Amino acid sequence: MDTAALRNRIEDDIRRHGLIEPGGEVCCLVSGGADSTCLWHALRALGYGASALHVNHKLRGAGSDEDARFCRDELGADVIELDGRGLSEAALREQRYSIGRDGLRATGHTASDQVETILYRLASRGTATGMDASRADGVVRPLLSVWRAETAAYCEAEGLAFRVDATNADTKRGLIRDEILPLLRRLHPAADANVLRALDLRETLPPALAELLSSPAGSKRVDLGGGVQAVREYDRLWLEHGPVDLAGEIRWGEWRIRSGLEGLKVRGWRPGDRLAGRAKKIQDVFVDAKVPRSEREAWPLVVRGDEVIAVPGLVEHPAVEATRDRRRLDGAGQEANRAEAPAWPAPECE
Repeated sequence: MDTAALRNRIEDDIRRHGLIEPGGEVCCLVSGGADSTCLWHALRALGYGASALHVNHKLRGAGSDEDARFCRDELGADVIELDGRGLSEAALREQRYSIGRDGLRATGHTASDQVETILYRLASRGTATGMDASRADGVVRPLLSVWRAETAAYCEAEGLAFRVDATNADTKRGLIRDEILPLLRRLHPAADANVLRALDLRETLPPALAELLSSPAGSKRVDLGGGVQAVREYDRLWLEHGPVDLAGEIRWGEWRIRSGLEGLKVRGWRPGDRLAGRAKKIQDVFVDAKVPRSEREAWPLVVRGDEVIAVPGLVEHPAVEATRDRRRLDGAGQEANRAEAPAWPAPECE
């Protein structure tokens, strides 16, 4: 094991994700296992001000006390006792994360933990998502590119003792680690790395958009910048132009829209939109006009605030002029330009 090379990989990840300031202070949440011991030692070797903190949940009696003693004596850790008996894995994690919120904290989660997280969330939520390199509450994970076998090899190469948690086999993560992953490796020896590749898409997308794509429930809207928004309604996803000021004339796809009124904007249709001063939904306007569902998300609406005052080609307003430059074949087979004619009278608007 080239321990210096492993530390360089960890440093590269820290810099790429901006996890810790150069030479900065960080508290390592340590269990005494190989992962957190490797984390604590590597960060100190890299020049960070790495301290250690151990939370004794009192789950295994004398075994828990031995872990606490090891962390205190070998890693110089502060030890805090919190009664975690009867708590779920998630509740125990949040109990640990509740300590030291006034400073930056680091955990020893590895690429192996990431694979287990992906599989658990895929089975329990139907989404292939994993842990982020940093949390909003000041917890960072510098070892997400390091495999569990590598942390054990690092400790052995550096002469570092570490503890083995005998309760891991009784957890959901232990079930995935001891039973599911061995079966997947029988299917393909590179199963772990291939599962980890499920996150490749998330790593190339803005976090907000990745979250939108990974959550199939309800509806959500994400601003992508440049006047473009990504919109998801349950299992349907589309891109929508954000509100654009209608100053003079603008182009919106095939449409040219003009108005001299101030305070108007043009945006895409949103489910629930209604005509100003009316109960009629824009969706019903589309249905009555036989506008295909595939065209509705791209259809422009002229709005004042949250009120829809015009739907080009379908609902007119005396101060809004709209033409559609769409080339069609006429009855003789010749191309012709045609603007859609308004099909509804204008809503009242001062």
